[in-house]
Amino acid sequence: MSRFKILAANPRRSLAALATVLVAVGITGASGASFTASTANPSNTFTAGTLTMTNSSNAAAILTASNMRPADPATVGTVDIKNTGSLSGVFTLAKGAIADSDGSFPMSGKLDVILTDCGLDSNCALGVNPVLYTGTLAAMPASIALGTFAAADQHRYQFSVALDTTADNNYQGDNSVVPFTWNAS
Repeated sequence: MSRFKILAANPRRSLAALATVLVAVGITGASGASFTASTANPSNTFTAGTLTMTNSSNAAAILTASNMRPADPATVGTVDIKNTGSLSGVFTLAKGAIADSDGSFPMSGKLDVILTDCGLDSNCALGVNPVLYTGTLAAMPASIALGTFAAADQHRYQFSVALDTTADNNYQGDNSVVPFTWNAS
C-alpha cells in the first residue's frame, strides 16, 4: 500500500507516468502495418466528332440548259451529296438569289423545276423516289429540308428543268442563274 500512497501523494508524477504510457501505446499502434490500395484512370481523352460532306459537282453547275423552248423535254442533272463526317447531321438545300436577265419578264417564273431525292438509286425513276419540290424556280423556297444523314449516308438528287408552255415571245433570249448551297448542322 505504500506504493499507492506514494503515487497518490505525488499526482504530478502519476500524470506524467500515465502520459508516458499512453504515448508509448499510441506510437506502437500508429507504427503498425496497415493495408492500402489505389487505382488510377490515366489518359482520359475527349475528341469532337466531325460533320463534313462531299458534293459530286462541287464548285460546278448541277445542270445547264441552253436553247430552251416551250414544250421541249426537261433538261436533267444529278448531284451526289454524302456525309463524310463521323456525326449525323440535318441536311438542307438552300437556294440563293436568282439573277434574271429580264426584270420585266423574269424567266425564273417560267422555269418548271422538279427536285427528286433518288437516295442511292442511280436511275432516279420518277414516281418511285420522293419529290422534294415541284413548281417554278421563282417560287422555290429558300431552304428545302433533306432529312438527317447518318455518317457515310449518301443521296443522289435530280434536278429537272423545263421552260413552261406558257412562255411567249417576251422570254426569247432571256436567262436565269441561281446558286444552290448544301448545308448540314
